[in-house]
Amino acid sequence: MPPLAVGTTGPETRVVPARPVKWAKVIDHTRCVGCHACTVACKSENEVPLGVTRTYVKSVDVGVFPQARRAFQVTRCNQCDLAPCVTACPTGAMFARRDGIVDFDKSICIGCKACIAACPYDAIFMNPEDHAAEKCNFCAHRLDVGLEPACVVVCPTEAILVGDLNDPGSRVAKMVHRDAVAVRRPEKDTRPKLFYHGAHEATLDPLAARRPDGGLYMWSEQAADGVPSGVPAPWNNTSAAALLSYDVPHEAPWHWRVSLYTWTKGIAAGVYLVLVALALRGALSWTNPLWLWGAPMLGGAFLAATGGLLIADLKHPERFYLIFTRPQWRSWLVRGAFIIAAYAVVLALHLLAALAGWPALPQALAVPGVVLAGLTAVYTAYLFAQAKARDLWQNPLLPLHFLVQALIAGAAALLPFAAYLAPAAGRPLLEIVAGGSALHLLLVWSEAALPHATAHARLAAREMTAGRYRAPFRWGVWLGVLAVAAAVAAPALLALSACPSTQLASAAVAACSAGTAAGPGGWLAAALALAALLVYEHAYVQAGQCVPLA
Repeated sequence: MPPLAVGTTGPETRVVPARPVKWAKVIDHTRCVGCHACTVACKSENEVPLGVTRTYVKSVDVGVFPQARRAFQVTRCNQCDLAPCVTACPTGAMFARRDGIVDFDKSICIGCKACIAACPYDAIFMNPEDHAAEKCNFCAHRLDVGLEPACVVVCPTEAILVGDLNDPGSRVAKMVHRDAVAVRRPEKDTRPKLFYHGAHEATLDPLAARRPDGGLYMWSEQAADGVPSGVPAPWNNTSAAALLSYDVPHEAPWHWRVSLYTWTKGIAAGVYLVLVALALRGALSWTNPLWLWGAPMLGGAFLAATGGLLIADLKHPERFYLIFTRPQWRSWLVRGAFIIAAYAVVLALHLLAALAGWPALPQALAVPGVVLAGLTAVYTAYLFAQAKARDLWQNPLLPLHFLVQALIAGAAALLPFAAYLAPAAGRPLLEIVAGGSALHLLLVWSEAALPHATAHARLAAREMTAGRYRAPFRWGVWLGVLAVAAAVAAPALLALSACPSTQLASAAVAACSAGTAAGPGGWLAAALALAALLVYEHAYVQAGQCVPLA
């Protein structure tokens, strides 16, 4: 219940609810001179280390000589009402206060970088000294004691204003409600409370200004958003008469461990899904060693590798337990952790039942096992969707694509074992590899060739197919094509290798309709399919993070 205030109307006294405070900022760029005093004051007040900033002043040279000028933009956290970082944070380390400030608690940050991936404004960074997520928080510790933020105090032209958006008498409320103000990336629907007055569009839109070739800036020689010197980026193909002249570097939060985790997780989930499908089809009995032992051991091994990669990618791996002890349930990282844990329990019970000689229990566990394996395969699509900053990942077909990849990976991982434990399962496994790989290639084609809804998604797709990540992407496509060809040809190759030359034609015909399809041809198809998925996932995950956000 909000606090109460006493008000009077005529002779009577009444009690009315006090208006809650809602802090907001206005950056008046008609006054900003680009002096960087706000950046220095912020670093001093909040002890921000070298190499990272909570706020900085970006500059863009607008126009063509002699009619050219320099435009500035003070870049910082946008204090969103619907903050994606708060939703994505698994432990509540990023949280929204009642007064509208999005603050953070470093003591419970596990360093998963989900908040960085989610922020459409590139305002969050990992502190290199304490390895926790950090950003502008309006100097909440100063506001709480009646002081203005450090940047507001030092600004020589009063270009930075802070005030109560719910107080109609405050300068901030007057400017927001009466003057022409803008916000960055309104299409993300985050309801930011950082408003810009008089800012040039070339500074607000991270793609509007051309970036210097080779990443050479006015006062630095830094890579432009990770682009190596001399490598042109597709967003430089703009007709805008604007050149970015000062910026700070920003790196992708998720690297090779996340790319590899999607692959190991796909194998762990796909093994179980494929074996249950084979058993229901009649190609495998419920008492076959491949089901009794292969499902829990192979699936469990790759699930353990998945957990190890996830924990190793944290900046504070020793705090991983906080996901389970203080979960923030809107985060798909939390939901995924509990899904993986539940799937691990099913696999452990399956293995214990096999050791105890109870074949009926693994069959009974198949129903919850299939559900959990399916969720394990697809939940990453929803985790990626919570990264609202990464438009390439906002694909409604992504859950289906992850499921298809899991089926391919599971079938491919099982093929070498099926040759010894369940020869009759070799042919249906190859069918899954061939059909799944063909569908995977179709989904890849749709991602690369069909129109994208936003410029960010379009540019990320171009980086994947023709830019920095074109090599792993093209390797993934060609290896996928070869996997389909090898899977289709494997039965015939196996039959031909076992027949005299006089029977080659009849053996080839028979192999097209029957055969176990194990052997070197099947193993080659499996290896090609797994390699195709691995390199494609790396290209997809990294390309989704390469488009500049600030």
